[in-house]
Amino acid sequence: MINSGCTVLQRYLQQLIPVAARGLLHTKNSLLYNMNCFWLIRFSAEITLRPVSSRHFCLKTESADTESSQENGILVNNLACMGVDVKMARRRQPGVLKKLITNEEGLKRFLQSKGATNDVIASIISRYPRAITRSYESLEKRWELWRSILMTDLEIVNILGRSPESFFRSSNNINMEKNIMFFCSLGLTSKHLCNMLTRTPRAFSNRVELNKQMTDLLHEICLSLSGENPNDFVKHIISKNVFILLRSRKQVRANIEFLQSSFHLSNEELLALLHGSGADILDLSNEYIKKNFINAKEKLLSLGCTEREVDRFFVSYPRVLFLSSKNLSDKIDCLLQAEIHIKQIVETSRVLDVSIGTVRSKVKELEKISYDFKTYGIG
Repeated sequence: MINSGCTVLQRYLQQLIPVAARGLLHTKNSLLYNMNCFWLIRFSAEITLRPVSSRHFCLKTESADTESSQENGILVNNLACMGVDVKMARRRQPGVLKKLITNEEGLKRFLQSKGATNDVIASIISRYPRAITRSYESLEKRWELWRSILMTDLEIVNILGRSPESFFRSSNNINMEKNIMFFCSLGLTSKHLCNMLTRTPRAFSNRVELNKQMTDLLHEICLSLSGENPNDFVKHIISKNVFILLRSRKQVRANIEFLQSSFHLSNEELLALLHGSGADILDLSNEYIKKNFINAKEKLLSLGCTEREVDRFFVSYPRVLFLSSKNLSDKIDCLLQAEIHIKQIVETSRVLDVSIGTVRSKVKELEKISYDFKTYGIG
């Protein structure tokens, strides 16, 4: 549009100059000659300068597309033909689309040979574009390592479909192999490793030294609580809560200290709690635990519970620390409205595990048949 405008002005100027020249020949001795020269020069200058600002505008328009102009056009077209959501890939990892050497076709053939459909492959690349930078040799080695833990190719394909980052995030196969050997040395079985790979594959991307530091901390905690078998303790905690390997040692230590001081537990009681459901909460944020503990305690005390009953409640149901203040309050209020006593709730704490919607629907169902909560309880 702008270029065509410039062309029209140039043609107009070319037509104007001959006309003006003929006029000047007829009137060169008159006063009008001087005036025409003045206006002609001014008018010509204005026309000549106008395209300059237009060209400047063109440059601005081009600069807005600088990012996409730096991309590898052939690569972008290839990905689009494969069904990849290029816009999503650009948002996730824009640098990948600028690479000159990639392996999207090799990745596609490799995953197809393992049973992945074209739709799954396109989804994997859309969500984790860096996958196309892995060489065939690297893919083969990583698949071999995953197959040493998982039973079938289909299991790996399903994990990649849910979380492509878990497989492609790291290309350090040597580090993963060392982690597998380390976890096996802790006594973790193939079943444990399978659970870890399915739920927290990033643990296998950690440096082995980092994972060892966490297991050393758990070993130390067990000994400090007068535990007799720290190796079994470490194995138990990791098998119960694999996410702990993704947390800092400082956070885990702070949570241990908080549980013991807030629940007024002896070393033996704390050790028993950690061997039970207490292991699940060690990876939570310390601030989050404190906030939920304070809110839950205030709620229970306000409803007539004693300090001792509150302590017993937390020890029997430490998972209450997962619940936000509003969530816990809504569930308790719903049960109280059904004339269920707070003591019954505290003694049958697992009723709080279900969603608030389920709590309401179950209460309504039991009320329809005139169920007596006081007589039969809520167990």
